[in-house]
Amino acid sequence: MNKKVLALAGSLLAATALTGTAAQADVKIGLLGGITGPIAAMAPAMLLSAELAISEVNAQGGIGNGEKLVQVTGDSACNPQNGTDAATKAVNIDGVVGLVGPHCSGAVIAAANSVAIPAGIALITPSGTSPEITNLKDNDLVFRTVPSDDYQGRALARSLKEQGMESVAVAYLNNDYGSGLANAFKAEFEAIGGKITAFAAHEGEKASYRSNLAELAKGGSDTLVIFDYGDGSGLTMLREALENGFFTNYVGADGMKSDAPIKELGANNLGTFLASAPVGEKSDSLEVFAKNFKDIGGDPDAVFVTTSYDATFLMALAIEKAGGDKAKVGAALRELTSATDGEAVMPGEWSKAKALIAEGKPLVYKGAAGTYNFDAAGDVPGVYALFKVGANGFEKVADMK
Repeated sequence: MNKKVLALAGSLLAATALTGTAAQADVKIGLLGGITGPIAAMAPAMLLSAELAISEVNAQGGIGNGEKLVQVTGDSACNPQNGTDAATKAVNIDGVVGLVGPHCSGAVIAAANSVAIPAGIALITPSGTSPEITNLKDNDLVFRTVPSDDYQGRALARSLKEQGMESVAVAYLNNDYGSGLANAFKAEFEAIGGKITAFAAHEGEKASYRSNLAELAKGGSDTLVIFDYGDGSGLTMLREALENGFFTNYVGADGMKSDAPIKELGANNLGTFLASAPVGEKSDSLEVFAKNFKDIGGDPDAVFVTTSYDATFLMALAIEKAGGDKAKVGAALRELTSATDGEAVMPGEWSKAKALIAEGKPLVYKGAAGTYNFDAAGDVPGVYALFKVGANGFEKVADMK
């Protein structure tokens, strides 16, 4: 990730410190990111894409009668307690009318149950993927622009079989993210004839996982699937597996598609490493977003940047339609994404969307990652791809179905 991206994303925290002097009419939304913790390398690009959406809103008329949309940035640290604390501050102290994030599933579940749902605040996560989020009793307040890991785990299982991998060992982080992915993967891989030679949970942030890896290797497979985070314990596990030659092939999901393994271990040592991740559907909207994001120093291929942008733009649309009333934002979001025959709105077209809302006309938001029509649980289907590590970072190997 280049220095410009990190500097711009870091400015989000500085901007938050200034919100206390903002005009009272400003409309605040919470951006709860994994700024520290196991996805710290991913978070700056995700926050930067959210900032892009906010800047477009403010440059094209703002909210309501010209009120500015102001971000209140909190660090959920991919941790349930931190997620709850960040959401509590955003809702109860800063007075946000909606939440974008947290980034990680455990923090999403905790923040939703402890803060958002009791307060009647709509929450959209761009990257919380655990199937457990689907089961929240959320009063139709919790949504996500990224698919459940039930989709990803099963799609990855099918893709590995297509790649000729008949048996695998599975290591997964013992949290909502890791267990959700692992169980979906295992069910599908075995259903289509694959063999799981070992299947074990591990705790995060241990100094070493050599004993775990030795047990996993006893099953005899040459392929290890790691459902973890590439900035945290997943990196440690991958490093030690490579150093000790426990396996030949390595596979991760979106949490492992991070720059950290490449920087720490070297691309030349990751020639047999594959990772899955959601990708935007090829569309004019994706091209528009990619250009605009590049213009501010962003990498449009970074993981979750399209879903982060869309979550923020959708939240702004819902706030506009709700007239800034936080009690109506969830219902407004549901209504906005239920239309199928409205006028198309693409990324960056805030003034057009604002006019359509003012005129009471339906619109269809064709986002960077796709068109959104949330199901009853606030979930969406998704498009995934399998990536390998090349000379210039992650390169797509194949689409996943």
